[in-house]
Amino acid sequence: MKKLTAILCAACLMLTAMTGCTKQNNPSQSGGSGDMIALITMDSIDQHWITLNEGAQKAAAELGVNVQFMSPNTKDDAQQIECVNNAVSAGAKAIIVAANGPDAISSALKEAKDKGVKIVYVDSPANVDAEATFSTDNKAAGKTAGEEMKKALEGSGTTSGKIGIINVNAATDSCVAREEGFRSAFEGSGFELLETQYGEGDAAKSQSIAENYITQGVVGIFGCNEGSTTGAGNAIKATGKADIVGVGFDKSDAILGLIDDGYLLATMAQNPDVMGYEGVKAAVKAINGESLGGAVTDTGVSVLTKEGGSASSTGTTASQEWKIALITMDSIDQHWVTLNEGAQAKAKELGVSVTFMSPNTKDDAQQIECVNNAVAGGYNAIMVAANGPDAISAALKEAQAKGVKIVYVDSPANVDAEATFSTDNKAAGKTAGEEMRKALEGNGTTSGKIGIINVNAATDSCVAREEGFRSAFEGSGFELLETQYGEGDAAKSQSIAENYITQGVVGIFGCNEGSTTGAGNAIKANSSTGIIGVGFDKSDAILGLIGDGYLLATMAQNPDVMGAKGVEACVQALEGTSLGGAVTDTGVSVLTK
Repeated sequence: MKKLTAILCAACLMLTAMTGCTKQNNPSQSGGSGDMIALITMDSIDQHWITLNEGAQKAAAELGVNVQFMSPNTKDDAQQIECVNNAVSAGAKAIIVAANGPDAISSALKEAKDKGVKIVYVDSPANVDAEATFSTDNKAAGKTAGEEMKKALEGSGTTSGKIGIINVNAATDSCVAREEGFRSAFEGSGFELLETQYGEGDAAKSQSIAENYITQGVVGIFGCNEGSTTGAGNAIKATGKADIVGVGFDKSDAILGLIDDGYLLATMAQNPDVMGYEGVKAAVKAINGESLGGAVTDTGVSVLTKEGGSASSTGTTASQEWKIALITMDSIDQHWVTLNEGAQAKAKELGVSVTFMSPNTKDDAQQIECVNNAVAGGYNAIMVAANGPDAISAALKEAQAKGVKIVYVDSPANVDAEATFSTDNKAAGKTAGEEMRKALEGNGTTSGKIGIINVNAATDSCVAREEGFRSAFEGSGFELLETQYGEGDAAKSQSIAENYITQGVVGIFGCNEGSTTGAGNAIKANSSTGIIGVGFDKSDAILGLIGDGYLLATMAQNPDVMGAKGVEACVQALEGTSLGGAVTDTGVSVLTK
């Protein structure tokens, strides 16, 4: 089989040479299955795609798979379609793809799916269902870009004027969404947003467009991708009109240099390395038979400006060994242990220290004490998963007043922070409800009582999960009972679930790890009832209950990603980068038997 794969890969290389698809081999792998995964981006030249490939290769090395970067030399639908066909011919088990547009590549992807190839999107999806998508919430990020420009213009006394927009084309979904968000930031203002011009992502073409805008007397120019932004900055530089505010997308040495020199105000820096890394992880899970539920994960953006120092000042390591405190709801649940593991790995990579200083149990007073201890201990930043939105707020405000940076992981409080990394809990809760409803109706059950076990009425993340879960049953014949609270304790939650079972429920939903474990154990003890159990979080106990058939599914969050991205955000904030309070959805996977 390996010999056959090698022959097919060699044939693919010949084909790509003829069609314009660039194929780059990753370093040799050790261990793992050796499965071949194709990575096909819009082109193979932009720094954005090169960085995305670097993230993909890192995951490939860790997981022991072979990722082939086989992208066109330029943005071209026909070449991208040919790359997909070549990947299928070469025996790829999965294709990770950033589609030029939502439609052109769809037929080729459908044919690939029909042959058993798993599809994962990075950056830009097509109109074909995929295992998972890892991309920026481009509309939200575009609005942030517009707000940055508007704030700068109004700060300099400019409340009206023309603004030019340079986009790639009218078909690239991600860039169209960025433009839509950007335009929304100026609604109701005195500014006139001119008709969009398209530069195909080429810096030289974009510079010509920007120069034409400048002759029209614009006060600002927005670039929707790397080439557009570089072109806009170069045009502003060439004309010497430093009063024109340039804002764009993506991160490259050229863009960071233009920001440092004052020719661009800011750029929305995506995380293509995260897209690539998480895309490969998802592809491997899908190849191994795991259902990812088509989850869409927002990989976030950071606003890079000259403010606070060089835009390029935050590199792969920190400028000093910053002290970061990690304070979660407790230190026992597997969810928090895994979050800490992700934080420690990233801390080691960046050269900072992270101290896991969480209470032994969920208790507001203890969590407040942890915050106060972190401040007294001279910590530079606090990463916190708040028990509830209000109890800890005063302590966090006092910490901020003393210069401590605050980053939320999993659950925010009602205090502005540098950034938040959490699950879109309402959406994930709705997915949990849909999984349960589908299973019940599949068994012929269209009515009945359903019990809900939550942590408490104050933990914002779990309250949102419950809200989403309940929404999935709106208009149905099912009766959702009054929520019971088990404080996240498995034993208390089991007692609650057993009481629900005496009421004749057809389903039980657990809102966190302890709630889910308790529900599964109760169903196990009453296994003849046929009750459907669905929950949240991933632990050995929960996976065992799913494997034995006592739970249908669990919504598996990505606490390791929360921890890693949280540390990264703390370092960026401490190094002077403005993160704009961005909220990043770290996603969920639906784990079933």
